Amino acid sequence: MSSISDRKDDHLTLCASKPVGFRTKTTLLEEVQFVHNALPELAVSDVSLETRLLKWTLRAPIVIAGMTGGTPEAARVNRSLAQVAEQRGYAFGVGSQRAMHVSEGRDQTYAVRDVAPSALILGNIGVVQARELSTARIEELVQRIGADALCVHLNPAMELIQKGGDRDFRLGLETIKRLVNELDRPVVIKETGCGLSHDVAMRLHAIGVQHVDVSGAGGTSWVGVETMRAENAHDNQTAALGDLLWDWGIPTGVSTFWMRSAGMQTVIATGGIAHGLDVARALALGATAAGVARPALQALHDGGTDAVHALFEGVETQLRAAMLLTGSKTVFDLQKARVVLGPTLREWLKLPVDS
Repeated sequence: MSSISDRKDDHLTLCASKPVGFRTKTTLLEEVQFVHNALPELAVSDVSLETRLLKWTLRAPIVIAGMTGGTPEAARVNRSLAQVAEQRGYAFGVGSQRAMHVSEGRDQTYAVRDVAPSALILGNIGVVQARELSTARIEELVQRIGADALCVHLNPAMELIQKGGDRDFRLGLETIKRLVNELDRPVVIKETGCGLSHDVAMRLHAIGVQHVDVSGAGGTSWVGVETMRAENAHDNQTAALGDLLWDWGIPTGVSTFWMRSAGMQTVIATGGIAHGLDVARALALGATAAGVARPALQALHDGGTDAVHALFEGVETQLRAAMLLTGSKTVFDLQKARVVLGPTLREWLKLPVDS
């Protein structure tokens, strides 16, 4: 168990204080331009950020995305950020609950319901771990933290670089189908920094998946995080592979568009969301809400919960400005706003996809 604990604490330290972002690849959200409306016929006070996510009403279309769990430091991070989510009317996700499964006494590192009694809470399990667990056991893990929905994360690129990581990714689709059919709560399929392709979305949709979190390229590179860990362990061969694959993945903007075009009911755009204009751009590409992870962790690390509130106050102010300047009174209106797409984003979207 100590190796999992060490890894979780390493992840927090690296994400809070080291350059683990993508090096050259971006989210491509910067290539989404809105058509300006000089006569919006709105006051700022008219603009509503309220939205619906998995049948829950959020005060703003924001998820503090799952990052951690399993250690005392993870417990502090989870509880602090969940409390912010509760106070601001956001959704909140925990990191992988694998540590709860393999070792007793870890529940409290994920337990946030007492500080977030009304928030939408998302549990989390890897598809490889879920493959080996009964549905009843997974349901138990989710119930033990009072989660309302379950994220099933996919992370083959990260696992390939992680010491002792998974190497067998078979039966993932079969596992997801079982959980969608048998769990008595929404199942959200979530990548971890490399995005979801249109083909994967279509295969997921065909087995009943309606909810996804793209977790696309352009934000935190989890390959990069594991590469740094390999470098620190002097594992030169693994570090070399990680360095080569550091920027692997589908940009968040591309993946968001593909998920909506594949018919997904819920699309959470996570991965490199830096400010409120990025949230607006993601919504215009088809997102239901946007997920923010590392910026919230960094703010907490640098200035505590006051800094996290300040971060999100800025995000909301920026999002309202974008909505006003496009004449969008509601999030639904913004999702229909006219946009102009840049050349690289257009090239990605020209790729042939199955109809």
